[in-house]
Amino acid sequence: MFFLGDQLNKKLEMPKPGQALPGRDRPIPTAKEHFVSKRRLQGPYPEGLETAMFGLGCFWGAERLFWQTEGVWVTAAGYAGGITPNPTYQETCTGLTGHAEVVLVVFDPKVVSYADLLKTFWEAHDPTQGMRQGNDIGTTYRSAIYTFGEAQHQAALASRDVYQASLKAAGRAAITTEIAPAPPFYFAEEEHQQYLAKNPYGYCGLKGTGVACAIPQASAQPSVAAE
Repeated sequence: MFFLGDQLNKKLEMPKPGQALPGRDRPIPTAKEHFVSKRRLQGPYPEGLETAMFGLGCFWGAERLFWQTEGVWVTAAGYAGGITPNPTYQETCTGLTGHAEVVLVVFDPKVVSYADLLKTFWEAHDPTQGMRQGNDIGTTYRSAIYTFGEAQHQAALASRDVYQASLKAAGRAAITTEIAPAPPFYFAEEEHQQYLAKNPYGYCGLKGTGVACAIPQASAQPSVAAE
């Protein structure tokens, strides 16, 4: 029992540089195209698109949530926020890489705003659980928003404050979501890309709090000029 408890403690704490697994110099192999949309997984992406990155626990269900969102061009499952370069799935699961399972979201801001994506993020999981999501326990499953540019960063912080007020009113705990500038993103192995499209009855751990996130600009959509 001591051994099991020791292993669990390691998974609940971020590793220090001297504790992290060494990783590797080269990226691990992944898919060339998105299994659903058939678009290039790693780009280059069309001009005018923007990028977001979210961690909501297990990336299988999280990725499906975003690829089904109108205005999202392509999604990819991967690892970010840790120390180990080019980690594998097995390595991240040990808790000794420091990475969270995340989804890279490439989207058209003329169709779906970053605020819309933030609303989806907050409502689709429980951001108060620290190093876990439900039965998925460890640093790998922490809630995270990794931002690209100051505008995204400020929008993420503002949305957190708004959602925290709603959660507090509902008797919920404090948000533990990590919000930080986007670190390197490492594409997960091909079998993890669009996993639930390949395995429709596979595991999905997404479960929201039931509390709505009232981001005012999230409902605004750009007008379409008449022909």
